[in-house]
This record gives sequence, structure tokens and C-alpha cells, in this order.
Amino acid sequence: MGAYIPPGWPAGVHPPGSEDFESTAVGWLLDVVPPDYRLHGVLRRYPVALAALARYHSKACVEGARQGYRAARTELAGALPPHAIDTVLAAYRKEGARLAATAEAVDLVEHALRGEVFTPKMNLPSAAPEPQNAEPEGTEPKRTEPRRTGRQSAEPERTEPGGTGSEAAEQGPARAKAEQKAAAPRTAKAKTAEQKAAGAKAGARRNSAGRGRSDLART
Repeated sequence: MGAYIPPGWPAGVHPPGSEDFESTAVGWLLDVVPPDYRLHGVLRRYPVALAALARYHSKACVEGARQGYRAARTELAGALPPHAIDTVLAAYRKEGARLAATAEAVDLVEHALRGEVFTPKMNLPSAAPEPQNAEPEGTEPKRTEPRRTGRQSAEPERTEPGGTGSEAAEQGPARAKAEQKAAAPRTAKAKTAEQKAAGAKAGARRNSAGRGRSDLART
């Protein structure tokens, strides 16, 4: 089974760990850096050093392309017609994407030269969505209560014996009148008894006063 090649690996460079990996990596890195770098034999003897130089160079190229793209309209206004400036910006976008891909590939080659082993990243399956009515474990189930409508409430209405709810409300005035009629004779009797008691007390006082006057007359 061959070595795993990560996405973005440069074409022409053999897989990491293969027999020709290091030689093909050096040849590709020398094409990335300026041509004068080929004059330095130390870079061929130590491919990791060449990869580090190529990393700095490729990132600097990306940053230079970004700055040039941002300043193109200001720097070229008046020197180029508008349609030519648009073409320059399109070239910046195209070369910027290529330079960014090259910088990423240089990073991969450098990691491989340092002995790093690439492994495929497995995409974990997404968890199945929980049902909407699912409840966390360890909790009590919710108690569903009957839906109350109209004038119903959690506790029954407190009414007088003999009726509840609207029935009691309808019978209330009639019952009140009946109670008033029933209470009227009792009230009259109570008043009569009170009047008799008051009259008896007054008579007793008058009799006592009369006896007192008669006793004084005898003396």
C-alpha cells in the first residue's frame, strides 16, 4: 500500500517515504525559488533548508500580489485605460490563486522532509437529530394536563350548595329574594320580642317608683 498523499501535494514530487521523494522534492523546490538559489550547493545537501527558504519566498510572493492588487487602481489610474486596469486586476487574481497554492504545497513538502507522516482525515458522521419531544435522561416525564378552555380553572368554582358555575349565577338573584322573604318574619318577631321586653322593663320601673312614693306618703 502506497503512502498517503494529502490534498495540494505538488505534481512531480514522489510520495513521502518513496525512494525518489527527496530528489524530486529538491528539484521542485528549486523551481519555486529564484534561479540564483541553484548556485548554493548547501541547499541541495540539506533539502530542509531549501524548503524553509522556499516557504518564506512563496509567502512573500503571495503578500506582494495582495498588496499590488489593492493598490492597482490608484497606482495605474491615468497611466492605463480603465479596461486595461481591469485586465491587470484579473491577472492578479489568477496569479494570486496560483501563488497561494504553491505556498501551501511548499508547506506540505517541508513537513514531509522533516519526517512528518500524513494520515487521511476521516469525516465523522453527523449525529442523528434528536426527536423534538425527546427528553434528557434522568429527568421526570412532563405531566400533561387537560387543556382548559372558557371559564374552567384549576380549582372548581366555590358556590353555594345546590348549584355550580353558570347555574348558580342564574339562580343567585331568585335565591337572595327568597332568603330575604324568609328572613323578614324572623326579623319582625325579633323586633316585637324586643319591644315587649322593653315595655316590661319600663312598667317594672314605673311600679317601683309608685311603690316608693306610696311608702313616703305613709311615713
